[in-house]
Amino acid sequence: MTSARPDMPELRTALPALPCDDAGPVFSAPWEAQAFAMTLALHERGIFTWVEWAECLNGAICDAQAAGDPDGGNSYYGHWLAALERISTIKGMVTKHMLLQRRNAWDVAARRTPHGQPIELQ
Repeated sequence: MTSARPDMPELRTALPALPCDDAGPVFSAPWEAQAFAMTLALHERGIFTWVEWAECLNGAICDAQAAGDPDGGNSYYGHWLAALERISTIKGMVTKHMLLQRRNAWDVAARRTPHGQPIELQ
């Protein structure tokens, strides 16, 4: 990602539920910041518009709510990641099979990693 800050007014207009403080987006875990950064990088490369992104994020949130997510605010970046996977598939950057393979690889790596250690894919 470039060092340029995202256009926060444009982002906040497109994504009013984005967890932010006065300095910008806030994250509870490193993976949230990484998913956010990947999304910004893809947008900066012209892969999708913020309107397209907002539609995918809304779809991910609606799907989660339909599946019983109570929407307590702590699952926002889980929805963000689902939307990132969705838009990446729609735009032809990955396939559903590729995503499944990566999820399985992470699952195997997480299960073999001792608690407190970084998870490494092999």
